[in-house]
Amino acid sequence: MNENQDGMNPEDFSEFLREFLSKQNGIDAEALAKAAGIPNDPKALEQMLKNFSAAMSASAEGSNGGVNWKLALDQAKSLAASGSKSITDAERRSITDAVSIGTLWLDAVTTVGSLTTEPKLLTRELWVADSISLFQELSQPVAERMATALSQTMQQNLPEELDGMMAGAGAFMKAAGGAMFAMQLGQALGKLSQNVMSGSDVGLPIFQERAAFVPQNLTAFIQELELAEDQATIFLAIREMAFARLFKNSRWLRDSVVAQISTYASEISIDTENLRELAEGADLNDPEQLRAALESGALIAKRTEEQERALASIETLLALIEGWVEVVTEEATKLLPTASAISEAVRRRRAAGGPAELTFGTLVGLELRPRRIREAAALWREVTNAVGTQKRDDLWNHPDLLPTSEEVDSPGLLLARINLFGSGDAMDEALKKWLGE
Repeated sequence: MNENQDGMNPEDFSEFLREFLSKQNGIDAEALAKAAGIPNDPKALEQMLKNFSAAMSASAEGSNGGVNWKLALDQAKSLAASGSKSITDAERRSITDAVSIGTLWLDAVTTVGSLTTEPKLLTRELWVADSISLFQELSQPVAERMATALSQTMQQNLPEELDGMMAGAGAFMKAAGGAMFAMQLGQALGKLSQNVMSGSDVGLPIFQERAAFVPQNLTAFIQELELAEDQATIFLAIREMAFARLFKNSRWLRDSVVAQISTYASEISIDTENLRELAEGADLNDPEQLRAALESGALIAKRTEEQERALASIETLLALIEGWVEVVTEEATKLLPTASAISEAVRRRRAAGGPAELTFGTLVGLELRPRRIREAAALWREVTNAVGTQKRDDLWNHPDLLPTSEEVDSPGLLLARINLFGSGDAMDEALKKWLGE
């Protein structure tokens, strides 16, 4: 058997894994599965061990270790498939009718152009497959750092009798750390797939230029809250289409959101001292300790002042998007008798989030729920009342035109700035100057 680039024989490493995961060394396969949040049943355990073995094999074949994204995807798909249902003809007709009505109502309340692509209807598994690339992009920096930190901590806390054998196993251990992180991330996304109703449901631009729905979850939400089914479907369709329209017409917006979050994530560091203390004091028969530490964000180092400013900028942008969508949806659904009740139900759901979203947020050090949605929505209402729909929507033509954090707090500042432009032609001229035309 050939050794890998770190000088570690894969067969020796397999034996090490069996020993390291055995009960005599404090942890077994069932415990590892529990730490990853995997149900303790034979099929799930078998799949987990198969995935973990695949991660190790990738390292043995000369990869650079790190996070095994296929493992995260497989884990997420496996959970998404649990209880998943196919899309029924009735669901297709309901969403199609809601989209047709919603398109007309949106045209009446916004100058942001219509969608030209039919909405995408997704099963839970398809949502995972379509969304994984964005979540990977956003979590890559912290995931790689976490994998390295976990591997270093595992090496430092090995039993003395294994020190010699593991002296050159850096890539293997990094793969092991990456596998643990990947399983946890896959668990979070898999659970998230059981709750998301649409492409915009987590506030991130997963689907560009088109609306997307997960009919099974949308139906479950409506039935759980005992909402008027036809009205709720129209309301939720309008909300999703408003989000998709905004990203389709403001083509710079998606890149701006992703770039800001990626830049922020690249500066996140791991609190190695907390991780070391956890490893030294942990009872390996209680894997909940590691799982809880990952989910709580305790292993993410405290933010620097620069990171706090960057995070505030991200939250302002996400809140402006959410607030605009809320106001436009509110205006477009005035004809729905139960619109206010549906809106309140959606608002509560958006504000609270779910366990899976919170898990993902703490894993990558970023909350997906902007805290200033109410303030941003109040701003957009005031702008609409003061200067009309056209000028309100023109603010999305360029990032330099968007309201600042200070203007969200004091809408009068934004109105004063808009009034400086005077006519629409003056605003166009100002925009050309910003664009250097």
